[in-house]
Amino acid sequence: MLTLGIESSCDDTAAAVLLDTSTILSSVLTSQDKIHTRFGGVVPELASRCHLESIVPVVNEALVRANVTLRDIDLISVTQGPGLIGSLLVGFSYAKALSFVSNIPYVGVDHMAGHILSVFLEEDKPDFPFIALVVSGGTSSIYRADSFTQFTLLGRTRDDAAGEAFDKVAKLLGFSYPGGPAISGEAQQGNAKAIKFPRSWLEVDSLDFSFSGLKTSVLNHCNREKQKNIPLCIADICASFQEAAVEVLVEKTLLAASQQSVNRVVLGGGVSANPRLRELMKDRCKEERRELFVPRPAYCTDNGAMIAIAGVHSHRENSDCTYNLDVYTRSTL
Repeated sequence: MLTLGIESSCDDTAAAVLLDTSTILSSVLTSQDKIHTRFGGVVPELASRCHLESIVPVVNEALVRANVTLRDIDLISVTQGPGLIGSLLVGFSYAKALSFVSNIPYVGVDHMAGHILSVFLEEDKPDFPFIALVVSGGTSSIYRADSFTQFTLLGRTRDDAAGEAFDKVAKLLGFSYPGGPAISGEAQQGNAKAIKFPRSWLEVDSLDFSFSGLKTSVLNHCNREKQKNIPLCIADICASFQEAAVEVLVEKTLLAASQQSVNRVVLGGGVSANPRLRELMKDRCKEERRELFVPRPAYCTDNGAMIAIAGVHSHRENSDCTYNLDVYTRSTL
């Protein structure tokens, strides 16, 4: 079975061709980082216009690299939500059009399902059930996965997502967008214990996240240092901020695993490519004798392959193909 996966939820236009459920024949992505850098973040109108320019070349390139044609495709899988509505509409409308004119069934999938299942693109695959931490610029959520299509939301951010906090702190410190990788790189030169930034644990046994207070603490620290004419130690700020964010992500994920009596943990989403998050999660899982499964960085960030694999399993459960569906901005999971 050949599946064409199309992703356009935010500022990356991506497409991939998947053979059966795990063999990636091609994966193509075009980034808009250079366009949005000068604005310090994604501009929705510009993002949707760039998707319009990129969607056809990206899909065509994915087919060429896979050495197949559209006639060979058995299923088209496309991100239906969540995301920026203008960006989503470009990919979703294009997928429906391809489906209609080519008489190929299509399926709209939830972007979160793609991140949860991206680990199945690797050779080392987890058994069900498992606890999944999906953490990116748009979300920080914990799920229990009982099958390829059955997910239970256990906790989510109440304000800023972790990736959003990384980008905002990066902008505050003078780094360009996207700021997450810049903070991660600078943190390697800093002392994570130099500044005691707060950890927001919320209520006892809560699995929700809150990163707005941490972001404000960084701002307040910088303002206090400037008022005292003390030069900012950027590396220490980055390391201390990153440690505060990562520690909460790790501990709440392991708390979820304990509450659910589940021994397997999966990471997904763009922020799961953060080296410190991967390192600390690995160490803590080893301490608690839990199995950890993490996709390679290329599959952590948005990509067409994860949408393809989510679509395959969704289509197997419900093969209906209707053209009256629309995109949505909030996850249905």
